[in-house]
Amino acid sequence: IMDITLKSPSEIEKLRIVGAATARVLEMIEPYVVPGVTTEELDNIMNEYIQTKENAVSADLGYQGYPKATCISVNEVVCHGIPGPHKLREGDIVNIDVTVLKDKYYGDCSRMYIVGRTSPRNEQLCKCAQEAMYAAIRTVRPGSNLADIGAAIQKIADKAGFSIVRDYCGHGIGSGFHEDPQVLHYKNNYNLIIQEGMCFTIEPMINAGTYKVKVNRKDGWTVTTADKQPSAQYEHTLLVTKDGVEVLTLRKDEDFPRIISN
Repeated sequence: IMDITLKSPSEIEKLRIVGAATARVLEMIEPYVVPGVTTEELDNIMNEYIQTKENAVSADLGYQGYPKATCISVNEVVCHGIPGPHKLREGDIVNIDVTVLKDKYYGDCSRMYIVGRTSPRNEQLCKCAQEAMYAAIRTVRPGSNLADIGAAIQKIADKAGFSIVRDYCGHGIGSGFHEDPQVLHYKNNYNLIIQEGMCFTIEPMINAGTYKVKVNRKDGWTVTTADKQPSAQYEHTLLVTKDGVEVLTLRKDEDFPRIISN
């Protein structure tokens, strides 16, 4: 049975604060994502920033034994890439996923960074993931169906000739890191009517080749595409308002409205 919590005004205020803090981490790190930097160096910069500038903590660090403060997934890594000595190279596409815990509430978002210049196909893949997320966000309002999210993403991925990862999904968020409901990113019949006060993530992972993925047996975390082709992901934390949706983790670099009234 699902346990969906509708957020109170005081909870919403805390979610706005932590959402904004999470977005700032991704804004802050952008100039550091350059050829030659290691993913571990980026992780350290973000972890220190979260603690010293946002007076918060990384929710990832220690989560089910996860060893680092952020997830940094490069090229064919779909998600949960563990920062380490790996140096970024010109043409890499990189997802940085940050979850911040502040005042007992969570904010979760991710975006793609392109290291220098990359191939047109990689650019198209990143753009497709972002556009798919935006199209999905636009479906969110009280009375709409959670299944509309997957349908909107499927339409855009299909048109581009890319595939959607099925093994991972968006999730409710609040005073818990992963709450109900699960948010599927592909066409599905998971009927659930969206209500004001719901808070969840939309985070489609779009693959250039097959949708199939595999988890690294050695570290238990790193997920890669089964065919080693690249993958891209964008993520926002969303709040369902009385007449639409509010993007709690919107960044300054985005050409997208924070509040949509439908």
